Formats: sequence, structure tokens, C-alpha cells
Amino acid sequence: MREPPPSLHALLRAASRGEDGAFDQIFTCVYDELHGLAHVVRAGRGTGTIDTTALVHEAYLKLLPSASLDWQDRKHFLSVAARAMRQVLMAAARDRLAQKRGGGEVMVTFDEGVHGMSLRVEELLDLDDALRRLALLDERQARIVEYRFFAGLNVEETAQALGLSVPTVNRDWRAARAWLARELAPNGR
Repeated sequence: MREPPPSLHALLRAASRGEDGAFDQIFTCVYDELHGLAHVVRAGRGTGTIDTTALVHEAYLKLLPSASLDWQDRKHFLSVAARAMRQVLMAAARDRLAQKRGGGEVMVTFDEGVHGMSLRVEELLDLDDALRRLALLDERQARIVEYRFFAGLNVEETAQALGLSVPTVNRDWRAARAWLARELAPNGR
């Protein structure tokens, strides 16, 4: 009789202890989920800079140095993966901008009822800069934007991942969107 595969929690603990191969097994366990996450992150934002599978693989390479991080649970792993995807997307956008000034547009929205608006690569980089400034003012709001926009989590999933109430996430999400809209407006800063 074959032994069942170790649980993700057991693999996260093993990776935290630095056990060989544990991180690769984690990646294998959550690959489909990461691929779905990358698909959501890229949905309607295709710039030709990086495809979904490449985004997952690049995020994995970015996560490798953190393989023995003290992984708390699946949510913690996925939130770190979402941040890695954001960093990969921003690096790809910067590379594309360097190669082709003004090239490419991406779709972005901070409004639940709007499907998205077109952003040039430069504007996507401005968004990343604005998120960094927001994190200096309110780290929780910046993390909520990251989870909602880059990780594609809904309000309930974001609340659970951050250990917050749904009303708190809704309030911070509204405040962060308003702040980002002001910052990203042509005469915002």
C-alpha cells in the first residue's frame, strides 16, 4: 500500500527546516493554484511581456532563496508568491520599457464594477511606485491592494489571508483605491 503524500502544512514545516526537496514539493502541490493566480494577475493585462506559465516559473525562481523561510501556512506561502509575481511583472514591465519606450498597454482596475482601463507600461510602473508610497503610509492597505489586484483574491479571501474582518478589508480597499486614484491622476502628485 502506497503512503499518502505529505500535507502542504508538513511540507511547509519541512521547507522551513531546510529539508532538501521540500520546497520543490510545495511548488508541485500548489502549481495549479499558482498558475490560476498568475492567470488572474494577467487577465486582461496582456502586455506581451510575460506569459502565465513564465510568470509562475519566474516567481518560483524568485522564491527559491526564501525556500527555508518560516512558512506559516498556505495563505502565507501564496501571499509571498503573489508578491513575487508582482515583482516579476514589474521587472518585465521595466525591461519592456527599456527595450521599447512607450510600448505596450495593460489593463487595470480598482473598481469592482469596471472591467478595466488601459494602462501603458509606464503607468503600470507608476502604480508600483504608488503602492510603495502607500505601504509607507499604510502597510495594511498596500497589502490589501496587492492581494486583491496582484493575487486576485476576493474581499473574503483577503480578509482571511490577513486575519482581518470583511468590513475592515472593504473599508481599507475603498480608501486605498481612492488614494491610488489621486496619486495616479495626471496632476495627482
